[in-house]
Amino acid sequence: MEQPMRMKNNGQISIVLNSQKRSPITGDISAASVAPKSIPPEHTALKEIEAELAGLVGMEVMKKMIKEIYAWIYINKKREESGLKAGKQALHMMFKGNPGTGKTTVARLIGKLFQKMGVLSKGHLIEAERADLVGEYIGHTAQKTRDLIKKALGGILFIDEAYSLGRGGEKDFGKEAIDTLVKHMEDKQHEFILILAGYSREMDYFLTLNPGLHSRFPLVIDFPDYNINQLMEIADRMLKEKEYTLSHEAEKKLREHLLWIKTTLNPSSFSNGRYIRNVLEKSIRTQAMRLLMQNSFDRHELMTIRSNDLVLEQE
Repeated sequence: MEQPMRMKNNGQISIVLNSQKRSPITGDISAASVAPKSIPPEHTALKEIEAELAGLVGMEVMKKMIKEIYAWIYINKKREESGLKAGKQALHMMFKGNPGTGKTTVARLIGKLFQKMGVLSKGHLIEAERADLVGEYIGHTAQKTRDLIKKALGGILFIDEAYSLGRGGEKDFGKEAIDTLVKHMEDKQHEFILILAGYSREMDYFLTLNPGLHSRFPLVIDFPDYNINQLMEIADRMLKEKEYTLSHEAEKKLREHLLWIKTTLNPSSFSNGRYIRNVLEKSIRTQAMRLLMQNSFDRHELMTIRSNDLVLEQE
């Protein structure tokens, strides 16, 4: 790769695109020298994942982070091939952010990328929450947690609302789950990847519950809330996929409603992209009932969601 790479203080690799202008090349150039080279399989994997990431609104920091991780793994392989030291870094991650900001979607994409690169043998995603880890008696929790880790080997164990494991205090079985996770993160750190997700403030507190937690998550990624333009773009993409469109008045009404939500509600109680999906699904059903009652099945009407079709939270 031609891009120079700079190491940050935290060990992440920053890829800096070469912006220098190059002098034009004159003279005869053989066809062989200008023929495009085939892309190595590793880069093909990145391009495939980038294409999927391009379909996600926002998440610029996350998209950059995935490129950095890819570059680090790829260059480490090249170092190994050249007889240089290529230390393995644990890739356990922490995703911090409010609901509906794309954390689970990104976890699945990371699993696919790592499987294509040979970092994970399977790349599958096992989703879990407190009830899947915490048992009802002493020893039960450790066994349940070990069983989940066993299922996740070769892939990713994704625990949502992970901070709930520490809500019960010292005597709660959630602490047993945390201790078991920490042990296996070390013992099997290159056999699976653990991703813990949850609200930012609660996850910061969660890291203090076990002295070994903080150091075992070299990748901590924030998923910010979507702004209004991004939420409208999400709505537009969801509708286009289903071959629907908003009328001008419906688009205006939805935008004004989102502005009200963003300025009135507590950010942590708003589910971002998930909220948009719920609104559109309800509105499509309302539109269907309206057209049925009107006995109107014109193609344009079948595709159009009007302002009175929108089902929004009570303002």
